[in-house]
Amino acid sequence: MLEAFPLMPDQIVSEDGQLQPGETVTHTPAELRALWEQMTLVREFDRKLVTLLRQGRTTFYAQASGMEATQVGIATGLRPGHDWVWGYYRDQGVALGLGMTLHEIVSQMLGSNSDLNKGRQMPHHAGSARCRFVSGSSSIASQLPPAVGMAMAQAYLGLDEVTVVTFGDGATSEGDWHAALNMAAVQGAPCLFICENNQWAISTPVTRQTRAESIHIKARAYGMPGYFVDGNDVLAVQRAVRTLADGIRAGSGPVLLECLTYRVGSHSNADADAEKSYRTRDEVNAWTSRDPIERLERFMARQGQEIGAQDRAQVVARIHRDVEDAVARAEASGQPDWRTMLEDVYADTPSHLRHAYEDLRQEYGSGGTK
Repeated sequence: MLEAFPLMPDQIVSEDGQLQPGETVTHTPAELRALWEQMTLVREFDRKLVTLLRQGRTTFYAQASGMEATQVGIATGLRPGHDWVWGYYRDQGVALGLGMTLHEIVSQMLGSNSDLNKGRQMPHHAGSARCRFVSGSSSIASQLPPAVGMAMAQAYLGLDEVTVVTFGDGATSEGDWHAALNMAAVQGAPCLFICENNQWAISTPVTRQTRAESIHIKARAYGMPGYFVDGNDVLAVQRAVRTLADGIRAGSGPVLLECLTYRVGSHSNADADAEKSYRTRDEVNAWTSRDPIERLERFMARQGQEIGAQDRAQVVARIHRDVEDAVARAEASGQPDWRTMLEDVYADTPSHLRHAYEDLRQEYGSGGTK
């Protein structure tokens, strides 16, 4: 049962794959299999994109390894194409779960002609209007105020939609975070705030972010309920998001949900973790042993749905082929030229930009790339 302000995170499946007392699961074998494949996709996408980064074919990547249950649970707990998600830059699992294709995400990583953003956003900040997934922000917590503005607009227009905004534990130390929660609470905005608490904001542990015993407890100060869930239990995350989003749609007002998980990989390629400078290997290894994918596999095995080694290898190989194909297609589309800088900004281009365009055309020609 999902309760506000619990002392311990809500959990459906224990780490050894057993149902917690009093819990039931109604997922079909096909639905459990789909969750497992989606989590495996996020894990293997990380591995392939780190390789792409090391090859110099992109310049920035933030891993989500260890956080697959949180991100897949968020995506599958919402109504794809209906609710809006303001993600943060580590949310590739949410983007994939909401329906963004590998080709779309890889194209954004490479800034190719097939990129929906036409190469005009920092790598690893994918977005899709079709999937209602807003392109991420690098400035920590800066996505929260506009997300609340969208939620207020949804309420004003009487729309049956929820705005979801995700962030890491480090974002809760930013002024934008506090202002956003306060405004949402005062206005009764239909906004679901989700903290993907992976316990490290680059090299700063959560214990240096707050003296509070948890993140969700902070909701009390804003007059909204706070919920706490085991972020390595995909079924618990999915249930929490679905339940809370449905309640917000019914008029409950904004909610804060904390998903307790762990970032096993580095923060990004600009991370000193590779030199073991800020956290111990014992800590990383301890959380690695609590793998969310393996937890789901143990649960499925107890339901008579065991994932064999050959089956797993075939799924991984297929994912790798799919990523490689997406990379090849994105690279084959070429790179945007200078003309895209002036597109998609104004319905009627102002005169100073028309003059700038003409200056560029005279310097670079009508179709060349420079």
